[in-house]
Amino acid sequence: MASRGGSAHRANGSRDKICHFKLVLLGESGVGKSCLVLRFVKGEYSDHLEATIGAAFLTQTVNLDDTTVKFEIWDTAGQERYHSLAPMYYRGAQAAVVVYDISDGDTFVRAKNWVKELQRQASPSIVIALAGNKADLKDIRKVHIEDAQSYAEDNGLLFMETSAKSDQNVQELFLAIGTYRHT
Repeated sequence: MASRGGSAHRANGSRDKICHFKLVLLGESGVGKSCLVLRFVKGEYSDHLEATIGAAFLTQTVNLDDTTVKFEIWDTAGQERYHSLAPMYYRGAQAAVVVYDISDGDTFVRAKNWVKELQRQASPSIVIALAGNKADLKDIRKVHIEDAQSYAEDNGLLFMETSAKSDQNVQELFLAIGTYRHT
């Protein structure tokens, strides 16, 4: 699905371009995908979110210069039993955020598998961002930022460490994707 464009009137009568971006979040269960989306869309955080079943759909609109970007966000379930459904959600996506937990090395290994799958099966023009979530847990870090940064650079990924809990780099992550996609 290519970025759709339209226009919206500003109060001063000028027109803004509107872009719709399908974005999918992928990663293992418990890495904080739903918390990132909740923080981005509603500015809220909860320690007690239920595990996502299948996928959840949310939208968020942001303004970037003269462009209004409407993110159509698919927050996918992380449990292994839902893995086979993932292609249905990332098919046609302009962007993907692959999330891992910096305090759990296994989730980083699995994040690399998600990246490989996207590189093989998703649109060649998809923007892939790697998000090291739970940056507030740096005292029990298992994934070094240098390792993740190097992996991201080697694979052409955007990279940020985030914390949905402390709101670290959450807006910045999505804005970086939107900026990259609309330039």
